[in-house]
Amino acid sequence: MNYYEKELNIIKKSNRLRKRKIFDENLIDLASNDYLGLSTKKSLLKKAYKKLKKEKYFTPKSSMLVNGYSKIHQKFEQKLSKVNGFESAIVVGSGFLANISLIESLVRKKDILFIDEQYHASGMLASKLVQGEVVIFKHNNIEDLKQKIDEKKSVKNYNRIIIAIEGVYSMAGDIAPKEINSIANKNNAILIVDEAHSSGVIGEKLLGWFDYHHIKPQKNHIKMGTLGKAYASYGAYILASSEIISFLENRAKPIIYGTAPSLFDIALALVNFNYLQKNKEKIKKKIIRNQTLVKNILNIETNSLILPIEIGDNKKVLDIQENCIQKGYLIGAIRQPTVSKAILRVIIKLDIQQNHLMTILKTLKKSIVVPFKIITKTNESNFK
Repeated sequence: MNYYEKELNIIKKSNRLRKRKIFDENLIDLASNDYLGLSTKKSLLKKAYKKLKKEKYFTPKSSMLVNGYSKIHQKFEQKLSKVNGFESAIVVGSGFLANISLIESLVRKKDILFIDEQYHASGMLASKLVQGEVVIFKHNNIEDLKQKIDEKKSVKNYNRIIIAIEGVYSMAGDIAPKEINSIANKNNAILIVDEAHSSGVIGEKLLGWFDYHHIKPQKNHIKMGTLGKAYASYGAYILASSEIISFLENRAKPIIYGTAPSLFDIALALVNFNYLQKNKEKIKKKIIRNQTLVKNILNIETNSLILPIEIGDNKKVLDIQENCIQKGYLIGAIRQPTVSKAILRVIIKLDIQQNHLMTILKTLKKSIVVPFKIITKTNESNFK
């Protein structure tokens, strides 16, 4: 038996083995990150196709810095930066590549990166590639971040401080506190906010973390997010000052050496973004409706559309998932290494009919016999 077979057997025995699987398309989907349910709106698909059909070519052909940059890329970047209040924007192939682009290129020699312990795996991987120092602080812990910054400042000769957080954390569904922005400003630090799970879901204009906390973007702010979640497409974007975007064009390896993002995906993201902005009030009402159902049935308050329930047992979390599948519902069974303890991850998507959402919530309430821990902790309005 070779090394990989042994490793796979260990993973299998611990109920952590993962496989690609095509689920029955008739299952009610409460597992994906298609938060607003736009992935099934064929009218939006047709609009994106119509946009692309007008162009002379329909594939990116090369990197954006050679000849892969198109009017579609540019139009989407301009729209995003204008609506979000940033100077400039750049599209990237994926959220994973966006984090690699940002962190690996921006953290230079004598810089210190302070990164939340629950930051996405792409950011954690990028942190291992940087030239500067990396400090991990406790999740959403203001005091720990302050203390670690003060400790480094007292003994370290450094150039820049960079802080990396998420707007809404993908597994816990909780929101990063506004005070982190104050800490960044006080220390003249660059603040990177990964808005993959917050854009389109929180904030008065559904623009995410900066919008939610009423923070006007400044020169030291960077917002990145994916197009594969609320925007129901594929790819990613980075919003920042013109200077930082220019620096990324010249230093970020995924941008320099990677093929430009798919033109169709960007066209679809633009169509979906426009739809979201046009219908934001209606969407906000649906978000509140679903959150209210969760509160009424499970007595849980959440600001996002992520409902995480800690089970702690890998076999049990898979058994509960299978039980839900048998009833016609697909929920996430998340295990290590994504989380430290196994959780059920239920996405209260907006395209789910109310009777179906009520049924799955009641099923979960009955199926979990022992007391369970709700990871989401909040009592604030999700829109502020």
